[in-house]
Amino acid sequence: PGLGRRFAERKLCADPECTLLMYRGKAMRDFQGPDCRFVNFKKGEAVYVYYKLIGKITELWAGSVGNDFGYFPKDLLEIKHDYSEEEVELPTDVSLICY
Repeated sequence: PGLGRRFAERKLCADPECTLLMYRGKAMRDFQGPDCRFVNFKKGEAVYVYYKLIGKITELWAGSVGNDFGYFPKDLLEIKHDYSEEEVELPTDVSLICY
């Protein structure tokens, strides 16, 4: 309620532009998202995390697999490398729109 197309009002990033990598991980199982706002992956694929949603919804992170970018459940990722020493709290943008 009140968030429109956003999943959360705030996010944590490694930098103010959310362009620096926070984590690199490995998918622990296949994931097929419910719509185009989510990134799909197969077990064992490398997943790169750019920000974490905070607030009421904390189970979704945003990142990339290959050339695809989107949200995914954080519990499906085994962290292999932590790149961020600091985290910056920022407002979220409007979520991707599916067509």
